Amino acid sequence: MIAHTIQLALAPVFVLVAIGNIMNILSTRLGRIVDRSRHLQQRHSETFGSEHDMVVSEIRLCDERIVLITKAIRNLVVSGLAIGTTVGILFVEEMAGYPLEWVAAVFFLIALALLMWALLLFLHETRVAAAALRIPRDYLELHREDI
Repeated sequence: MIAHTIQLALAPVFVLVAIGNIMNILSTRLGRIVDRSRHLQQRHSETFGSEHDMVVSEIRLCDERIVLITKAIRNLVVSGLAIGTTVGILFVEEMAGYPLEWVAAVFFLIALALLMWALLLFLHETRVAAAALRIPRDYLELHREDI
């Protein structure tokens, strides 16, 4: 019976591995954003006029991205905890003989909901990042057809 429980626990464990990989991606992005925001904060006092406005605008975007990624990471951590609880419940159910399938199912569904929420936050963060990286039309020189 314990072999059957281990087989049942494999699916949640694979989700846990995926959560870890997504957290790695998000923490890398967060580190880059923090570095960029520190650079912009140094430039904040050194700029004036329209250049200063651009710095402030980018700082605001960095702040929004930091908030989104931090929320996504938090959701992933809680999701991982719910996955671990699911696995633990499966083993307690098997070892003690308590009928806890519905409890395990509830924790697994909570974990999946938190994972989906984190992915939606990640999607939103990438959209904010893409908007910040839009190249101004002046630099594209679209009026020039010779290129």
